[in-house]
Amino acid sequence: MSLFSYDTLKSMLFRFDPETAHTLAGFGLRALPCCPPAWNAMIDRYFVDHPALHQTLFGRLFRNPVGLAAGFDKNGDYVRGTPALGFGFTEIGTVTPRPQPGNPKPRLFRLVEERSIQNAMGFNNKGAWHMAKRLKRLRFFDYPIGINIGKNKATPEREALNDYESLFKAFRKYGTYIVINISSPNTPGLRDLQNEAFIREVFRIGRSITDKPIFLKIAPDMSAEQALELCRVAVEAGAAGIIATNTTVDYSLTPHAQNFGGISGALLTEKSRELFAAIGREFHDKTLLISVGGIDSAEEAYRRIRMGASLVQIYSLLIYEGPALIERINRGLIRLLRADGFENISEAVGADWKKSEELGVES
Repeated sequence: MSLFSYDTLKSMLFRFDPETAHTLAGFGLRALPCCPPAWNAMIDRYFVDHPALHQTLFGRLFRNPVGLAAGFDKNGDYVRGTPALGFGFTEIGTVTPRPQPGNPKPRLFRLVEERSIQNAMGFNNKGAWHMAKRLKRLRFFDYPIGINIGKNKATPEREALNDYESLFKAFRKYGTYIVINISSPNTPGLRDLQNEAFIREVFRIGRSITDKPIFLKIAPDMSAEQALELCRVAVEAGAAGIIATNTTVDYSLTPHAQNFGGISGALLTEKSRELFAAIGREFHDKTLLISVGGIDSAEEAYRRIRMGASLVQIYSLLIYEGPALIERINRGLIRLLRADGFENISEAVGADWKKSEELGVES
């Protein structure tokens, strides 16, 4: 039986503006590990740990493939609590070298009818020093953690590499993997860094500093050809994987959109899936892929896995459906794997393209 009704909790949180509600939820999640009975009850209820979902990636066991995407826990303050929501891993950040307040408020909006979120947060965070201090305290916390890094808003584009270099140094010993974020729409000029020269150089710097796997996170607002070229450059430069996609600035998706910030949630599902399909077809057997963007069911998660995703991430839909969504996705994945005759999720990764290759036909 559930520890609480999420619908009741959501009705209370939705009385507050979105950013205040986010802060309140964060406080609760930070406090949760301090209350073992509540912690254990939530783990028992929501965390699915099944051999069919186990994967060892980068030498670390991922007990289930559903992770919390970057943006919720910007400072690494809540990561001890996120397994209780059912997540098999958590990506923290985006963190910048120096603390920054982010963009002016209001900057977070609910698109309730579309089960989506629009945010223009602008990498508001307490900076690398604070996050490193938090991670140091997690030394014996056996749970996969990704660290999403970005440049400070005040850093000119010509000096952006210096910010990423300092972040690689700050986190070279922490976390399971590091994500280069040059795809958020909320830092002016950041997406301009999605070019071959910058990607090659930032990976060269990263690989010279840390042996942690480094991922590139890309935006959905580009053609498949552009995305594939960026992925190719990243993989050649030493990327351990690709995360697709970030939020979209396609405001034609809803008449309720603001004219700034990025949209995530159900509105992004089709756009993210289509771009990920192109990436998965090309790179499912060349690098590790993580799919994020509008994943709201086991069926949608399984589509991304069969397209090439080893892992998937959720954030916006969690706000609307609560931790039961994570449990439903993981239990549904077990059912879908069995139906297709797979004993382990790793067998299903890229299955759509593998089947076509075996038959010798174009996908």
